[in-house]
Amino acid sequence: MTILNEKLNKKDVLIFSIAILFLIIIAFLPSTLALIISSVFFAGFAYFRPFQSLLFLITYVSVRPILIEFNSGLKLVGDIITFVVFIKLIVNSKKEWKSLFYFKWFEWIFFAFLVFGSIIGLLNDVSIASVIFQLRTFVIMYILYYVISRSLLPDNWYPRMAWATIIVSLAASIHGLIEKLSMRQLLLPEEWRYKMLSATNFVRIYGLPGNPNSLALLLIFGIISILFLQYLYKNQKYQLFLYINLVLFMGVLVLTYSRGTWISAFIFAAVFILLSRQWKLLKKLTIAGVASFALIYLPVNFGVTFFQSLGLEAPEGGSGSIGGRFEETFDEKNLALMAQSGRVFYLKKGFEVFSDYPITGSGFGTFGGSATLSYGSPIYDEYGIRSDIYGGKNFYSDNQYIQIIAETGIVGVLLFAGFLIGMLMLFWKQRKTAFGQFMIAFWLATGFSGFYYNIWELKLYTMFYFIIFGSFASYFNLYKKIPFRDQ
Repeated sequence: MTILNEKLNKKDVLIFSIAILFLIIIAFLPSTLALIISSVFFAGFAYFRPFQSLLFLITYVSVRPILIEFNSGLKLVGDIITFVVFIKLIVNSKKEWKSLFYFKWFEWIFFAFLVFGSIIGLLNDVSIASVIFQLRTFVIMYILYYVISRSLLPDNWYPRMAWATIIVSLAASIHGLIEKLSMRQLLLPEEWRYKMLSATNFVRIYGLPGNPNSLALLLIFGIISILFLQYLYKNQKYQLFLYINLVLFMGVLVLTYSRGTWISAFIFAAVFILLSRQWKLLKKLTIAGVASFALIYLPVNFGVTFFQSLGLEAPEGGSGSIGGRFEETFDEKNLALMAQSGRVFYLKKGFEVFSDYPITGSGFGTFGGSATLSYGSPIYDEYGIRSDIYGGKNFYSDNQYIQIIAETGIVGVLLFAGFLIGMLMLFWKQRKTAFGQFMIAFWLATGFSGFYYNIWELKLYTMFYFIIFGSFASYFNLYKKIPFRDQ
């Protein structure tokens, strides 16, 4: 059995590597040709290797921003994989087709929330395209939960998921360090290299995800994956590799200067350790944290200063510091900017919208969501929300809850609260298990993240959330399983 598993693992690694290599090769083709070839290839990959393609999403979604910057023809790979795997699940259901329509009550509330927000948006002159775009944002990653929760997962599903996360996190970390040391001059698309950044943001690592907060979130999942594999393998040969990467990921995480992610990570770790009483984990994280500061953070900042002395130019502000990042939060100038065009401004405007639409809100596609980024909003002029103060672009509300309050009012808030509480109840039933304790901590960290991110619209985050949540549902047999496996 061990020999068989090793062969299967080698085969999985080979196929996974071929898929990544293929993706890189077609990135150099004209965008139209890349779109056609990638659609055909990954549709077939998803149909014949559904679970491996789902794990491939971890790599693809994590680096999608830089991929589509190089070649826009690669932008549909994730959607194609998701929908083809979903279709295969339906095809395989056969006599079990009735189980496809069985939903937990938190799902029914989620659907009601989506329908309600869509109807209100259409009634308030939001275009059909904008509403569909917003629906897609909320639904696309839920489909991963739907598929995984109803599937009999492969025996090696969890370590494979962890390894996929570690590998892409490793690539993002190395790339991020090169970006930092080269003052954003190496291994970045031209538009990214010449993007205007303030001195505050220039010191942050943006990485393959193209955003320091997204990179930080990816690294959190990379760290979780390392801790899981260390527990799984105990004293086996991978330990040194895993320890090195733990220090690396924590060091790069600090260099993203992502305050929100730091806070969420602290909440997650504190809740999980308290629930599980894994005090050794606290010791391990503390030692790794000190090592990352000494071996990654300080040397990299010294390297930045050294390369600046050789002539590499960067905005004033030096290489950045942890203390300086937190001081900015309470800086009078920064607070004034937040009130004029930042998070405080969004909150004020959100409550203005709510005061005019207290029961129903103004509807999807009207305030600070992903749809308004692409399609604008029919109410922005009325509330004095101008794109010119954001560099000619529309904005994210940077607070999931004010978006829900403004767009769906009291009714939507109650529905969304039911969606969140429904999930928590499932996790609470398994609170005596390690997986249940993990999900409770994960849920709380996610909920807290909603105060400073549009967390349920961040594809990278919701991908991980729904893949892990689906795995939890499958592990505890919350749904009837449908025969479904890689061929």
